[in-house]
Amino acid sequence: MPEGEAATGEPLTEPIVLEEQSTWQVILNWTCAILMAIVFLAAGLWKASDPTHAAVRLAQAKVPESLSVFAAVMFGIAETFTGILLLIPRFRRWGSLFASLLMISFIVFIGIHYNELIGAECSCFPWIKRAVGPQFFVGDGIMLLLSIGAGIWSQRPHSARSASLILAAVSVFAVISYGVAATRHTGTPAPATIAAETGPPISLREGKVFIFFFDPHCLHCLAAGLKLAALDWTGTRFIGVPTTSPGTADSFMTKTGLAAKGVVSTDVDALRKIFKFDLPPAGVALEDGYEKSMLLQFEDQEPAATLKKLTFVK
Repeated sequence: MPEGEAATGEPLTEPIVLEEQSTWQVILNWTCAILMAIVFLAAGLWKASDPTHAAVRLAQAKVPESLSVFAAVMFGIAETFTGILLLIPRFRRWGSLFASLLMISFIVFIGIHYNELIGAECSCFPWIKRAVGPQFFVGDGIMLLLSIGAGIWSQRPHSARSASLILAAVSVFAVISYGVAATRHTGTPAPATIAAETGPPISLREGKVFIFFFDPHCLHCLAAGLKLAALDWTGTRFIGVPTTSPGTADSFMTKTGLAAKGVVSTDVDALRKIFKFDLPPAGVALEDGYEKSMLLQFEDQEPAATLKKLTFVK
């Protein structure tokens, strides 16, 4: 039978043998895909499962604070979805495209804000420290090449309906996680007392208390402290808690004007076990020993708007 004809003698309309790939091409494709899938799944699942803390990181990376939570949820969905697509051969080319676009957008954004962020920590991962500098772009450039490599020699994508179902599932997970994160800081009991920098222990069980967590060397914390010092705290006890370098806490409180508003406690470890946050500045409003609100936004009208709504300031 002539090659290219079916048993009936009619020419075949489609080839029955797929184009074979070299072993090294398959290995390279899978290696790039797996490495970038790990990157995007780790970053995306963290943002999607804990958008509140991820939003703090984004705000410190110059994402407008009013949009930081929304951005955390959206990036969580996009990165998780991309990581899943990279692991599935029939979707890998789409995953490669999305991964490359995300990496380019990250590089461009950091480049725009480079002078503001140089030397500052900026990472998608809460457990990896990366400072913005020339090496930052080298690392992201390598990840961009890996993202492109994941799409080379991959099969033509198909079944957009199945990919849409994956996206829908990831979106539902992210929305539910956001709902849980938005309500978990409600009614948490505070310790009865915390240690004061000097003098007797400080009681947290009576009246309104605001605890401000700050890094004395953080410029974002300095700006937040100046805003807090301008508020009228009549009727609310103010407690400043340094997260690092406790020896410089008094200098920070004096520089911001907060020394006239309240006292300093160095009991940060006991408080952070109960009131979870990633990086300062952060604050928690307590009333009669119970949490009323966790405050993680310190730009634009916040935290003044929330504190006034809670009647913690006038």
